[in-house]
Amino acid sequence: MTTSLAAAPARKPGAALIAAFLLLFAAMFLLSSVGVRQVLLLMVGAALGLTLYHAAFGFTSAWRVFIRERRGAGLRAQMVMLAIAVVLFFPALGAGTLFGQPVTGLVAPAGVSVVFGAFIFGIGMQMGGGCASGTLFTAGGGNARMLVTLLFFIIGSLIATHHVDWWFSLPSFPATSIVKSFGVLPALALSLAVFALIAFVTLRLEKRRHGQLEAAVTSEHVGLRRFLHGPWPLVWGAIGLALLNYATLALAGRPWGITSAFALWGAKVAGSLGVDVGSWAFWQMPANAKALAAPVWQDITSVMDIGIMIGALLAAGLAGRFAPNLKIPARSLLAAVIGGLLLGYGSRLAYGCNIGAYFSGIASGSLHGWLWLVAAYVGNVVGVKLRPFFFVGERPQVALTGC
Repeated sequence: MTTSLAAAPARKPGAALIAAFLLLFAAMFLLSSVGVRQVLLLMVGAALGLTLYHAAFGFTSAWRVFIRERRGAGLRAQMVMLAIAVVLFFPALGAGTLFGQPVTGLVAPAGVSVVFGAFIFGIGMQMGGGCASGTLFTAGGGNARMLVTLLFFIIGSLIATHHVDWWFSLPSFPATSIVKSFGVLPALALSLAVFALIAFVTLRLEKRRHGQLEAAVTSEHVGLRRFLHGPWPLVWGAIGLALLNYATLALAGRPWGITSAFALWGAKVAGSLGVDVGSWAFWQMPANAKALAAPVWQDITSVMDIGIMIGALLAAGLAGRFAPNLKIPARSLLAAVIGGLLLGYGSRLAYGCNIGAYFSGIASGSLHGWLWLVAAYVGNVVGVKLRPFFFVGERPQVALTGC
């Protein structure tokens, strides 16, 4: 038995052509104003957007279907992604260089702010309808509701920067990397064992609930046509995201992140409206003050985020699925507002999102990445329980056991 997607609408080249033009224009602008490395990071961002869209690689939906239905294909794909990432990242981070360039991981303290931030981020994932990467690629792919989530994601991020000095003063363990603490090979063996255990648990729970695993999504296309038009198997997405994160490490000297750009965009807009964000403790930190003073196109994360949206637009155009719908039910709109605020506020408290803290944090060997995973999962359970009030027709029950 196989599962197939509904037939795609007739393809219209408009969205894909617009995306190609935007990508070319942005690349030419960055080449003249910043340099070739920023152009390459834009292209990596676009490739991430195309990968996320074509593989429908959503962290939010993967967690929701596992919590509610015990279907674990999405979670297992995440474990494949993480396994490939640590195999690539740990040797480079242990050596401190990659292709001759110094590299560092995204390693942060693990404490109260991470637990609370990841927990409310998890609720926001289900309320807003997406995580950080999901918000960007679905908004770029034409989902009008996710533009609302993105707007309030930015607002929530900005608000959090006014408060994080207090949150960061709360008890926490120091930033700890298992690569530095245990060495590359022990850290690698430990991480791979945990990924395998999580995948095994999802297999057992899914088979216990349903008797068999869910069939993979099939496509009318094969080979190059499937690569261009989708849909991709989840494992393609897992491999693609891991390799592109590695490319980010090589080009930027640190792994992929998303949400720091949202705080920066919010601060830029607030500053233009007369708000003295520069006096806030967060924006007085040297790296943040430098980013606030510089043009936004010099910020690596901003350029990659824009690339993700353009890449998703390109993918939606190639797939013939770019069809924005502005009719958003009131409750769904309210959920987007609340979810966006929780996502933005939580990501700053937790030193990142599902990408910067979870994916890149764990790929960096950071303990805070694992703490983020646990706290965010609990938040997702709460969020799934809340969803039926905002999304009419969804079932309220949440599976808390394997039964």
